[in-house]
Amino acid sequence: MPGVDEVEALAPLADVVVPPAWEDLNGHVNVMHYLELSALATGPMLAELGIDEAQVRRQRRGLFDIEHHIWYLHELHVGDQVSLHVRYLARSAKRFHGNLFIVNRTRRRLASVFEFVTTGADLDTRRAAALPAQVIARLDALIAAHGRLGWPAPQSGVLAA
Repeated sequence: MPGVDEVEALAPLADVVVPPAWEDLNGHVNVMHYLELSALATGPMLAELGIDEAQVRRQRRGLFDIEHHIWYLHELHVGDQVSLHVRYLARSAKRFHGNLFIVNRTRRRLASVFEFVTTGADLDTRRAAALPAQVIARLDALIAAHGRLGWPAPQSGVLAA
């Protein structure tokens, strides 16, 4: 896994302070809130890819996550400041593959990594569809830039675009 300094070379998509409501009986953040953190990255990721709500509604084209692999590496606790960072790995005509990193800035630890595969979607047929040209162009630029980071991206070996 990359170190915190390496991940922080990727611009943060969001910064969050862990609220008290997320603590479970074990005294740490329950796993369902890691998914909530992942969901908080969605809007900034869409913006980074050049997708806005008006465009989705007008064109009836969106994105669906179709696979996840999650590594839980270090606990999160109430009051911890966390940041979310994305690294894009590869794409096909319909899908893209990447990592979402949850960094615990308070404790200077990589808390979790979500490996994901996302597909373009036709919102009328509810089926996979080709990614829009502007999204492909943006993904290609980001994949190239992220490929130059100098550290290997975590991959489970079972997910791919």
